[in-house]
Amino acid sequence: MAPRSETIHVAGIRCERCVQRLAGALGELEGLESASANLMGEVALAWDDERLDRGKIVAALARAGFRPVAPRE
Repeated sequence: MAPRSETIHVAGIRCERCVQRLAGALGELEGLESASANLMGEVALAWDDERLDRGKIVAALARAGFRPVAPRE
């Protein structure tokens, strides 16, 4: 197992319902160990890099209507 973690900033999270939609999209990914999102658009992820790659995570986010953005400073 090769654990990896990252916080991805996404656009499109406006309410708790958005967070639930995001959770549903990510919940289908095999190899995802944990995910949590907040209303600031920060999605903290941990996954098994041998079973899941970052590109599939980003694609799942995009299908649910969330796109990665540069973090706010």
